[in-house]
Amino acid sequence: MCVKQTSISLDNVPGRFLDVSEFLGAEGINIRAISVADTSDVSTVRFVADDPEKTTNVLRSHGYSVKETDVIAVEVPDHPGGLQAVLKPLKRANINVHYLYPYLGRGESGQPIIIVGVDKTDEALEVLKKNWVHTFGKEIYAL
Repeated sequence: MCVKQTSISLDNVPGRFLDVSEFLGAEGINIRAISVADTSDVSTVRFVADDPEKTTNVLRSHGYSVKETDVIAVEVPDHPGGLQAVLKPLKRANINVHYLYPYLGRGESGQPIIIVGVDKTDEALEVLKKNWVHTFGKEIYAL
């Protein structure tokens, strides 16, 4: 089960992400996970919102170029080294982790959730499942 990530590029100037937050907030869209990577001129903003389709439509209506990507939402044990439960099986399967960032909520178990972007999403889901790592699908949008 994959999760939809929305990515946009923003000019690296004050208030640009505020505009995006206001557009989405006005439509009742909640950002649940976010990562920003910047250069001197442009920021790449990756996020998971509670309504991916509506998010894309709102952003496009305001002139943004939007990229949607399948990513994995995965539960991580909350103790030192807990991230290894996710990363070791992926490494053994020769799956590259491009990025990861925190989700702003927790699942029913109370454990933290991260968003992971990999080079082989479907294979990564199978590997994680075989290694008893809990992943989320569409239910993540309601957490």
